[in-house]
Amino acid sequence: MKTIKGPAIFLAQFIGDKAPFDTLDNLGRWAASLGYKGIQLPTDPAFFDLEKAAASKTYCDDVKGRLGEAGVEITELSTHIQGQLVAVHPAYDAMFDGFAPAHLRGKPGERQVWAVNQIKCAAKASEHLGLKSHATFSGALAWPFVYPWPQRPAGLVEEAFSELVRRWYPILDAFEASGIDLCYELHPGEDLHDGVTFERFLAAVGNHVRANILYDPSHFVLQAMDYLDFIDIYHERIRAFHVKDAEFNPTGRSGVYGGYQGWVDRPGRFRSLGDGQVDFGAVFSKLTQHDFDGWAVLEWECALKHPEDGAREGVLFINNHIIRVTERAFDDFASGGTDAAANRRLLGL
Repeated sequence: MKTIKGPAIFLAQFIGDKAPFDTLDNLGRWAASLGYKGIQLPTDPAFFDLEKAAASKTYCDDVKGRLGEAGVEITELSTHIQGQLVAVHPAYDAMFDGFAPAHLRGKPGERQVWAVNQIKCAAKASEHLGLKSHATFSGALAWPFVYPWPQRPAGLVEEAFSELVRRWYPILDAFEASGIDLCYELHPGEDLHDGVTFERFLAAVGNHVRANILYDPSHFVLQAMDYLDFIDIYHERIRAFHVKDAEFNPTGRSGVYGGYQGWVDRPGRFRSLGDGQVDFGAVFSKLTQHDFDGWAVLEWECALKHPEDGAREGVLFINNHIIRVTERAFDDFASGGTDAAANRRLLGL
């Protein structure tokens, strides 16, 4: 067994225009001051030049050195925004246009080409940084049809996943060339949002070695899934981990779909660590049991608590859940030191 690394923090929800959230160096020092050892870095151009990182190991070494001096290391890069843009159903074009550079807005074809290139750059940048895994979204073509009414035409979902594969397969090959695991965060709104959809995609890409999972139990709580059984089923493909809490409290008025309510009023909502329903003792135990040796990365999202409080509390929470694995069995003291011949005698052989 292996000991999970951490604590680390995903910076996406903390980036801002005021110190200490205004520069990468400031964010690194802030995270380290709280006790974090790692940061998961969104590839926001204001903080990290992804294309430059893909072209220049020197640039990557400089970023690593500065963050090391601040007291943290990069756990993974994130292209959640760009991954979303690899596949966008036209119904969502206007809403996702804000994810793209201004000159690509209103140009979905060019926007997708840009997104694919960005993620391929992330593979090379991750290689230059000496990372093992990368975090992203799959995007979605079939999501508007997630509920089977009206009845879906035969072949619709199959065609959506065939197109998803056509778009992602060259990206997966780029990650294979760089030796990096591409980890899809299974998330409502993405075509890869649960185990069944991941399996469908994995089969369609021929069980590509780089098609893996970013495990986040909060998204499974909100889908009323068994998030512990998920680990037992898919542990061989879990290569990244978001430590995020959630709660699901259905009522006689609303359930999984949320009734178009805002986050505060939805039955399913994200919470700061320890304030929700995820059994993290069991989550960390199962991941440790199955030899997950990646980072435990706090992703703070909460409808109620202030983010800085959530970040501060998250350090102790993760430290208290990381299991330092044992090097010997607890009952070794009672070992009889038997050998093969003794075992045969015990069996009456």
